[in-house]
Amino acid sequence: MRILLYLALALFIFAGCMNKEPSNYRKITGFTQGTTYHITYEDKARQNLTAPVDSVLRILDLTFSAYIPNSIISRINRNDPTVEVNDMFIEVFNKSLEINKETQGALDLTVGPLVNAWGFGPEKKIKIDSTKIDSLLQYVGMQKVRIQGKKFIKDLPGIKIDVNSIAQGYSVDVMYRYFETLGIKNFMVEIGGEVRTKGRNPKGDTWRIGVDKPVDGNSAPGESLQTIIFLDNKAITTSGNYRKYFEENGRKYSHIIDPHTGYPYKNSLLSVTIIAKDALTADGYDTPLMVLGLEGAKAVLKKHPELEAYMIYSDENGKYQIEYTKGIQFDKEN
Repeated sequence: MRILLYLALALFIFAGCMNKEPSNYRKITGFTQGTTYHITYEDKARQNLTAPVDSVLRILDLTFSAYIPNSIISRINRNDPTVEVNDMFIEVFNKSLEINKETQGALDLTVGPLVNAWGFGPEKKIKIDSTKIDSLLQYVGMQKVRIQGKKFIKDLPGIKIDVNSIAQGYSVDVMYRYFETLGIKNFMVEIGGEVRTKGRNPKGDTWRIGVDKPVDGNSAPGESLQTIIFLDNKAITTSGNYRKYFEENGRKYSHIIDPHTGYPYKNSLLSVTIIAKDALTADGYDTPLMVLGLEGAKAVLKKHPELEAYMIYSDENGKYQIEYTKGIQFDKEN
């Protein structure tokens, strides 16, 4: 799973790590969607929100998790004729259609058969060759699926949906909305490295988010940082190639699949970090920009000035380089 962004939730890495945090802030941590989550919030009402948070996350799991047999997406993928989509699924699907168009098809929820074939989904990896890839590509294409009322329609029964490239960002937004309904003014929500913040952190400052160096073997989030980004009432997500991959015959295969070719993407980009008004948008764009490559990503960003980006890539000499949009704020000294 792509996990490049982590907030230093205890502020051990960032400013003031040795000072005791204000007593009116509370933290909730746990596991969801095959990863971890961390929430920090100002708790003026002295209420432990662990139980309701877990309830919301359970609803999200039952919608988007391909590892839960009775989830909506699992039932869609096995062609259950009785399954109906909910409003959460519809919101993610409609946003995916929008981004699919804006990225020339680089974001495509129908890559499920390819994700499974390469061993990055709930099914066992199979032996891959060009003939097999060609046979699976017939099931790929957002134009082959649609929603009619509450029914999810597939042109071919072999089509399978994979929402890993966007669902965690949406889950962050759902949790963000929940905390807003409670009237909480200062909080941070992080799920699997996707983050959205409101107000100020426990030190009264802008929230600060660490971006890990995209180095193979950098498995501990926050251990080796590329930079620190200042996040003011926005969302930030990252897609990268260095934590979920496998090597075979001396070649590295990333979990990021190019829906046009059927193969793991291959270009100079190592990670793409996106800042947007919400996590659904940010998470929806980071993976397709990885697929498009540096120049393709820059072309999309030029058309979408509302997005900010911090991109790490490898030059012709194998050295790390960065490209970033002018509006992004980060610690240039880190």
